[in-house]
Amino acid sequence: MIIKRQIKLPEQKSFFLFGPRQTGKSTLVRGLVPAGVWELNLLHTEQFRKYLKAPELLRREVSLKVEKEGVRTIFIDEIQRVPPLLDEIHALIETYPSCQFILTGSSARKLKRGGANLLAGRALQRFLYPLTLAEMAGDFLLDEVLRFGSLPSVHLKRDSEKIDLLKAYSETYLREEIQAEGLVRSLGGFSRFLDVAAAQCGELVNFSDIGRQAQIPTRTVQSYYEILEDTLVGLRLEGYHRSVRRRLTRHPKFYLFDTGVTNSINRRLGEPPDPMTRGRLFEQWVVLETHRQLSYRQSEARLFYWRTNTGAEVDLLIERGGEILAACEIKTSRHISGADLTGLRSFHQDHPETPLYVVGTGDQRYRLEGVEILPWSHYLETLVPRLA
Repeated sequence: MIIKRQIKLPEQKSFFLFGPRQTGKSTLVRGLVPAGVWELNLLHTEQFRKYLKAPELLRREVSLKVEKEGVRTIFIDEIQRVPPLLDEIHALIETYPSCQFILTGSSARKLKRGGANLLAGRALQRFLYPLTLAEMAGDFLLDEVLRFGSLPSVHLKRDSEKIDLLKAYSETYLREEIQAEGLVRSLGGFSRFLDVAAAQCGELVNFSDIGRQAQIPTRTVQSYYEILEDTLVGLRLEGYHRSVRRRLTRHPKFYLFDTGVTNSINRRLGEPPDPMTRGRLFEQWVVLETHRQLSYRQSEARLFYWRTNTGAEVDLLIERGGEILAACEIKTSRHISGADLTGLRSFHQDHPETPLYVVGTGDQRYRLEGVEILPWSHYLETLVPRLA
């Protein structure tokens, strides 16, 4: 089954396409590029070793392909495995400006942190995520997505297959391959950290507390969160304050990139989630889906949460150009009452001009005490695109 993805890829200009493993990057590229593309996959051991030893070979080979065979599209998968190739690609783009280089990878960390040549604007950057509501269309079932997530490799499989695939993903990739890429030194420490981070997904991050639980230094906890963010396995949500300096002093929230992966790490795939867990997963999914929609639309909007010193909180703010466009509470209840509006009331006192929303699981839109109550489908299909 071919799934039409929401992301818009450049048709002629060279680009990077980053995303976690198994989000469908290679499948997407192969379905869009014209015939005659020359493809390299750096996951293949022989190609990896060849170009790691002599990256200049790429320039000679591409020159031959372009001049002798008329190749105009070069697709290199897992580019982060051999960063020196980017210097060669830079030179090739200058030499053959009519050629398109498509560079995909599951981690930008090696490139960003290692000072790799990111082609100085000669290649755009795009990001691919698990399937969205729009991409799953008629096959979307909320409870299925909250339990098993929306990785393309998992979508539409039987429950037993989904469980096996997600277990393999969390054990093989998140624990072992991240270490194999040289991103962490201690697999044991990272594995303990991952368990704690998944258990506290969506909560305020206290680095020192997590360090105590995982038996690792606080600075290591901070670096591990950076790894999850850089490899697109997690999304950091900063606490909002009008002062940018004050924002930096607040504890962030952190969401893993897929609800199914979160459940797999927490070992709760076997049964549907209990009501409390379902509420946390619903919040995680709404935040992630909002982020994906904004990213695919190349929006400049940013996401925050809001919290006071007394504990009043709003789950999600959408901000663009210094203006807060929406303040949203996320609730699994089908029937919203005044008790659900405490955080929004507090927020409204300081930001009376901001529209207030509750995103819930009911079927109807209505207003309650000046707050618009929205079904999640209306929020994602109508409000978020309008704010992007």
